[in-house]
Amino acid sequence: MDEKAILHTYLRTRRASLLAKLEGLSEYDARRPLTPTGTNLLGLVKHVASVELGYFGEVFGRPSDLELPWFAEAAEPDADLWAAPGETREQIAELHRRSAEHSDATIDELALDAPGVVPWWPEERRHVTLQQILVHMCVETAHHLGHADILRELIDGSAGQRPGDPNLSVRTPEEWAGHRARIEAAAVAAGAGAAKS
Repeated sequence: MDEKAILHTYLRTRRASLLAKLEGLSEYDARRPLTPTGTNLLGLVKHVASVELGYFGEVFGRPSDLELPWFAEAAEPDADLWAAPGETREQIAELHRRSAEHSDATIDELALDAPGVVPWWPEERRHVTLQQILVHMCVETAHHLGHADILRELIDGSAGQRPGDPNLSVRTPEEWAGHRARIEAAAVAAGAGAAKS
């Protein structure tokens, strides 16, 4: 597999993993904010799909026909990070699918050294190649997938990329509780020790 195919595979895998974080959730759980800044699962999917359209579209002179009103000049700040009333999970999943399809066409058509311009980046670094943008979007998607991993665990205890994920230790709920208690005890002891210093 060549370098472009490797990067593209990583991007496709992270995209699919992010979208899978919505599976089996109620509308409320898919949308509800779980951090003080409002981070939510459906918003993460909407955001990643939206920015991917920009990076693999505008940057390489291949804009999509999709309108993203949350990026309009008069749009509310951070409107791409949550599902507004009237936006359905199906619409956002379809946006994710169409964004991936559009991006994949750009990736397939261009060489890794194909030049692009990121108009929203500072002048000194806005001239890029497809390789840079592929790496950037792999990192961006993985970054938000990490957020989604934590949110999903907070919602229903699901952890990892899928049931039986080999990257996670196999423990019963009781064993996980004991493991967490040991970590908490270590944190308390470290905090007490630091307070005495």
